[in-house]
Amino acid sequence: MQTTLSRCFVLLGLSVSLLARAQGTPQSGGDFANNPEAHKLLSETILVKGAWSSASDSETPVPEGGRVANKVFLNQYFGLTYTLSPDWTERYTGPPPSDNGYYVLAQIRPADTFKGTSRGIILITAQDLFFTPAGNALELMNFTKDKLNADYNVEQPPALVRIGNHSFVRLDYVSPVAELHWHALATQIRCHMVQFVFTSRDTKLMESLIQEMGRMTLPVEAGPISGRGGGEVPVCIKDYAQGENVLERIDPLIAERRFNPVPVRIIIDKEGKVKHVHFLSAFPDQAKAITDSLFQWRFRPYLRDGKRVEVETGIMFGRAPRQPTSSSAEAVNE
Repeated sequence: MQTTLSRCFVLLGLSVSLLARAQGTPQSGGDFANNPEAHKLLSETILVKGAWSSASDSETPVPEGGRVANKVFLNQYFGLTYTLSPDWTERYTGPPPSDNGYYVLAQIRPADTFKGTSRGIILITAQDLFFTPAGNALELMNFTKDKLNADYNVEQPPALVRIGNHSFVRLDYVSPVAELHWHALATQIRCHMVQFVFTSRDTKLMESLIQEMGRMTLPVEAGPISGRGGGEVPVCIKDYAQGENVLERIDPLIAERRFNPVPVRIIIDKEGKVKHVHFLSAFPDQAKAITDSLFQWRFRPYLRDGKRVEVETGIMFGRAPRQPTSSSAEAVNE
């Protein structure tokens, strides 16, 4: 558990360091235009795309599908709408999800029209709880606090707070050397920890931005220890695709052997068939082979309150699969 949670925290730490560096004058070239030593790629250079996120269809919403439009961040998968403060904008889109389920959903910062004396950054992230031993958002935030680097001091340990009609777990910490403060607020939606991280030297600015979170919309089921789907979206159940829940399975045939982890989220319909496959990170040939295989799997239908419902779960390929056990039962009861 420590190893996997540590990997999750390394990603959070990387985000923290990037945010700290962003407070200074950018010198890294690429999207930043003031690097005099930046070099152009050779005209005949071939860029080979590696492992990436993809899905079996384009209609079903995916976590990384959120966008900022007309000053509103909208993520259909999480049922989240967040109105940006005046003079704040999204300048760059985030990277693809990591192979352990970490997403950068949006990076929001002051626009050129911002008149404040202190600037800051709002980072909206998600961590897929299917691919970490943490049981819920509260547990993962407590782990974050315990593993903070010695360069950071905890200002407020994880505590449950309510903003508007929404519940969050809040963690505040500071870097005395950089004179930067981080206020992180997290909730759980569809078995993901969705987190808003505010970074600035101006704590009053941060508090005003946090209070504006009361205007955003979230699913009713969202909460630091809830957020397990249901209603209009599938029920999310960790490790559902194993053991006696699997009635039929065909292992994927992948011609080229690689050693990268391939995290996959699937949606199982009411009849026990896979209706949607979402790859967080996979090479194209892996995605095709695994998709072809998963559409042949059959699961025991899941019952909630005596009725069949759709289920969302995760599978990690790239390691020895667990063999299902046979059972004559027809359904799984909640």
